[in-house]
Amino acid sequence: MITLNNVRKFYGALEVIKGVDITVEDGEFAVFVGPSGCGKSTLLRMIAGLEGIDDGDLILNGQRINDVPPDKRGIAMVFQSYALYPHMTVAENIGFSLSLKKVPEAEIRKQVEGVAEILQLTDYLNRRPAALSGGQRQRVAIGRAIIKKPSLILFDEPLSNLDSALRVQMRAELQSLHRELKATVVYVTHDQVEAMTMADRIVVLNKGTVAQQGAPMELYHRPQNEFVATFIGSPKMNVIPMTASRNGPGAALKSGIGLELGLADADGRIPQGEVRLGVRPEHLKLAADGQGTFETEVQLVERLGVETYLTVGRRDDPLIVRTEGDMVLRPGDRVSLRVDPDSCHVFDTAGRLVRPAAIS
Repeated sequence: MITLNNVRKFYGALEVIKGVDITVEDGEFAVFVGPSGCGKSTLLRMIAGLEGIDDGDLILNGQRINDVPPDKRGIAMVFQSYALYPHMTVAENIGFSLSLKKVPEAEIRKQVEGVAEILQLTDYLNRRPAALSGGQRQRVAIGRAIIKKPSLILFDEPLSNLDSALRVQMRAELQSLHRELKATVVYVTHDQVEAMTMADRIVVLNKGTVAQQGAPMELYHRPQNEFVATFIGSPKMNVIPMTASRNGPGAALKSGIGLELGLADADGRIPQGEVRLGVRPEHLKLAADGQGTFETEVQLVERLGVETYLTVGRRDDPLIVRTEGDMVLRPGDRVSLRVDPDSCHVFDTAGRLVRPAAIS
């Protein structure tokens, strides 16, 4: 179990990590995700001991480790670049840390063979990195980390150098490895698809702060702010500028694209004036002509087989609709769209959630 309590990091006068509180439970697969520059890799390096902590506490299994050297923390790290020794074989690369500790050669060989079997590298132990594919090299880097039997494994965007097919394969392999090792994993990526498919817990970072953390589908269905709502999900949530006015126990919302909605709001949380309506692409439904909430024009059709994405509305501020894969539509067609009020989130102009969706 690892806990960060009010952790801060400064570079001169610039505060890059701004009082972060995160807890990763024992055996959990946690993913730090966010745009470039949000502080996720800096946080990972602070956990590893490669960056100092200027304020706050880093607790590993109940022990404060702020000042513990990296090699004494019992933590392994896998970097974005494989950083393998080109003149060494796969076996020598994996067992290098044990060689430094003067572990007997027979024991090193036994442990290397065990790790190679887990990672399906047994047939490659005598090869050098130049003779391996990208995925095989990344597995060697992972093997070099797990042979130390760490209590915590850190991954810093380990799949970003791989092609798309290999990334999918490696995601599955990392999940299987996590189940087998039962180690705690902290994984950093900018790719929210990786986060959604791999994580037990996602920590969404934005400008050095935690925007939200929780289980993947919790963040998807119950985002606490517009940043998380639009960052988690692919395609991202549609956000439509609206003007709200009170309507008895509810609120009446109108937009410049012809969309008008009445939303239940007994607590009066929706402010009058400018607000932002959040609607997932799957919650924008095609309706029979004249029976939708509003009408618009199709700009782009993307067919992916089982589903089709429609880009509709204005070119400078389009909406994305997810629909059936065999839908027969072309750019320029007019469509009628229906919006279920219960599926809508409402944010204020500062991006704070003021009214969550009533359904998931």
